[in-house]
Amino acid sequence: MNKVMIVTDSTANIPPELLNGNPVVSLPLQVIWGNEIYRDGIDIQPKEFYERLAVDKVLPSTSQVTPEEFKNLYSRLISEGYDILSIHISGKLSGTMASAQQAKRAFPNAKIELIDSNSTSMALGFQVLSASRMAETGGSLAECKAVATAATRHSGVFFVLNTLEFLHRGGRIGGAQAFLGHMLNLKPLLEVRDGRIEAVERVRTLSKATDRMLDLVEAKIKDEPGPIRLCAVHANAPAEAEKLLSQAVKRFPSSLISDAVISTVSPVLGTHTGPGALGLVYMAGM
Repeated sequence: MNKVMIVTDSTANIPPELLNGNPVVSLPLQVIWGNEIYRDGIDIQPKEFYERLAVDKVLPSTSQVTPEEFKNLYSRLISEGYDILSIHISGKLSGTMASAQQAKRAFPNAKIELIDSNSTSMALGFQVLSASRMAETGGSLAECKAVATAATRHSGVFFVLNTLEFLHRGGRIGGAQAFLGHMLNLKPLLEVRDGRIEAVERVRTLSKATDRMLDLVEAKIKDEPGPIRLCAVHANAPAEAEKLLSQAVKRFPSSLISDAVISTVSPVLGTHTGPGALGLVYMAGM
């Protein structure tokens, strides 16, 4: 039986300490800024990105991983004797999944399986980690796919933005469109649901938004037996993320919490969230 390699993309934002040498390789999406093209997390890092975003009059855009990049990676992994499980950002948010599907067709005799995470950020990351842990212990491609597929049903993310401007400009606003023109001084609380960004409710302050996120996550996983995995994600708001994570871990018995980490939103995702975005990602029951 061949070893399994998990392929994902740079929107997963997995903290390095969680990878622990597991078989995961990531392909970068791209940030396009004027005439410059940057590979997400390689040519441009979050600190540099958010500093520039605060002052640059030109707003960046993003581009998916190309089919050719997938073909090159798949070809190398196949030559090294791997079966491949490729798990990516929701196809409703990016064309990356479509690129992977196109690349797979170039290898009709290879063992390549694709999963649309129906999410992004560490909701995707937790799915990837679940599959990689199975692969690390010698699991087959079918077993890794089954674990990752189950993880899509047990994970999710709620987040609050300072403004809907960046989502709107980037065309990823989805169901949050309902909030446009009605925000005034309110903050939009959103969820990635069924692969799309959907409106949850409007809140007046960041404090109320974080309290509400905690309530929503608790309601989602209160009946799960554990383990519970939590991640506070932020777009250049580390202090707020630390506070949110601290509050989150107090909601659950410490014996059930297997991961509690902080992740910085990558430049590609930050292009669409804008600075100051704050979110809580969860996975429970597996």
